[in-house]
Amino acid sequence: MRVFVTGGSGQTGPAVVAELVAAGHSVTGLARSDAAAARLESLGATPHRGSLEDLDSLHSGATAVDGVLHMAYGGDFSDLDDMMRRDRTAIETLGQPLAHSGRPLVITSGTLVMPAGRETTEKDEPDMAGIAAFRIAGERACLDFAARDVRASVVRLAPTVHGPEDHGFIPMLIATARKTGVSAYVGEGTNRWPAVHRLDAAVLFRLALEKAPAGSVLHGVAESGVTLKSIAETIARGLDLPTVSLTPAEAATHFVSPFMATAYGFDGPVSSAHTQELLGWSPTHPTLLDDLEHGDYLTRPAS
Repeated sequence: MRVFVTGGSGQTGPAVVAELVAAGHSVTGLARSDAAAARLESLGATPHRGSLEDLDSLHSGATAVDGVLHMAYGGDFSDLDDMMRRDRTAIETLGQPLAHSGRPLVITSGTLVMPAGRETTEKDEPDMAGIAAFRIAGERACLDFAARDVRASVVRLAPTVHGPEDHGFIPMLIATARKTGVSAYVGEGTNRWPAVHRLDAAVLFRLALEKAPAGSVLHGVAESGVTLKSIAETIARGLDLPTVSLTPAEAATHFVSPFMATAYGFDGPVSSAHTQELLGWSPTHPTLLDDLEHGDYLTRPAS
């Protein structure tokens, strides 16, 4: 399959590109810089110069292939409406050339769109007033293409997609612990975060492109819920720091932003049982806590 990928040089993208190439697919990756183009070439992909704002480049990239995988997401988090608009417009542009063809369109969202406080499944509706509601418009734009004979599917990734050289939520938590001298969690720390290893996520994206039915919502989750207290305690042991419980008000100033404080206090366990059964996906790589203890998270130079 010839696949056009956005976000192929980002955090999770290189693992996905490598997985697709290893499976025999031909990958063209959107590249907005020379560095991104070089990274894609090193993975065996062909760069396609452009950006999410360059709708002509998105359209031409999607026109020339057998399927599209959209992982890129950009913008200013101080303007969530603009981020939502940009993502929705990009998805609509990528999907149009696939209409009435049966070709796949796979886009990325996150499990933080789901309601808090209970384990949710792929069959549950997202929370329109939730912490990540700005991702829902993109999901709907993608799934609308299922009615236009596009094999459209959404992969909701866990907030923690872990693995070597991660620069997401967990490294931010570690950096805050180093800076403040304590490894913190909110309240009792019993709130739960889903997690998935980057290499397991890459396999899921490949399977979604290859065989996810039209209209599928998939959960990229290997562990349904890891408590923030257990994460904080593992960081504390590795850095030889104490742990501390914070109130929500204290967390708002302790962590890098009020948004991150809310995220670190979010209780959002998620099941991927339907995804695993539907696609035959079986995560096999280390757990988040294993990665924290034995990976590079706590041994990397502080940044």
